[in-house]
Amino acid sequence: MNKTNLDIIIIGAGPIGIACALECKKRNWNYIVIEKGALTNSLFNYPLNMTFFSTSEKLEIDDIPFISNNPKPTRNEALEYYRRVATSNQLNINLYEEVSSIDKTKNNFEITTSKSHYKAKKVIISTGFYDIPNLLNVPGEDLPKVFHYYKEAHPFTLQNIAIVGASNSAVDAALEIYRKGGNVTMIIRKEAIGERVKYWVRPDILNRIKEGSIKAYYNSEIKKIAKDKIIIETPNGQKEVPNDYVIALTGYQPNFQFLEKAGIEFSKDEKHIPIYNPETMESNVEGLYLAGVICGGMETHKWFIENSRIHAKMIAKHIENTIIQ
Repeated sequence: MNKTNLDIIIIGAGPIGIACALECKKRNWNYIVIEKGALTNSLFNYPLNMTFFSTSEKLEIDDIPFISNNPKPTRNEALEYYRRVATSNQLNINLYEEVSSIDKTKNNFEITTSKSHYKAKKVIISTGFYDIPNLLNVPGEDLPKVFHYYKEAHPFTLQNIAIVGASNSAVDAALEIYRKGGNVTMIIRKEAIGERVKYWVRPDILNRIKEGSIKAYYNSEIKKIAKDKIIIETPNGQKEVPNDYVIALTGYQPNFQFLEKAGIEFSKDEKHIPIYNPETMESNVEGLYLAGVICGGMETHKWFIENSRIHAKMIAKHIENTIIQ
């Protein structure tokens, strides 16, 4: 591969990055996908037993069939599907290589990574939002007992566990840890379990809370994390709760600093949505495109695989019309 004569560089090898690579391959463009972690790194870091909200056909890319054993596919089935799409199509993907800078020159882009240096006519960023957790910003958050990602329940058996949040990830973790013998307390900033919690899971968590199997503090926040306890601010005053581990599943955000360094501008409100043309997905930087959930800024629930997989075709169509000679 001639690293100084690329047509396209795609940053991020998640489902949408893979979809973009497929579009490049169809057109015989000279491309490469650069990913700082494993293939579909965000999916790889999902909980081991996670089940998707969507059915398998809505997670398909480029009309390649996704066959699942159940109506709702699991994390492992999704990993297998995207892995087979990438390998069977022999896509050009570099893993465990992190992009440190994207610099626009007169005629192309110069991309520096942890392993090499590249030049390309166009760049597509599809890096998702799972790398940077939203912090609690409370004393004790840096203790080793505090986690911002959840993988499986077994390590938390027979332990006092505080789960912060009320989204799908928080509810799934609470139920799984409870069923594996953990003593679970949920700390929820709002007055109820999140509205977007999977419809078949919502009754389960509400019933476990109602019967007292899982303790829930609504309209509450952690104020301090100590070695063997947490301090919670509740509507009825502060409460001290015994605690062995805190799992703060309060959401994640895109790497805004990385985008800003590339010259991308953002909306001037708290949503911090990157500027792009919704018809072409081209950002305010000519020749630099955005694809996937990263387009939502802080609205991380706006874009997901199901409704952003079309971004790959939109970008390819625009590049064809502007094109790559």
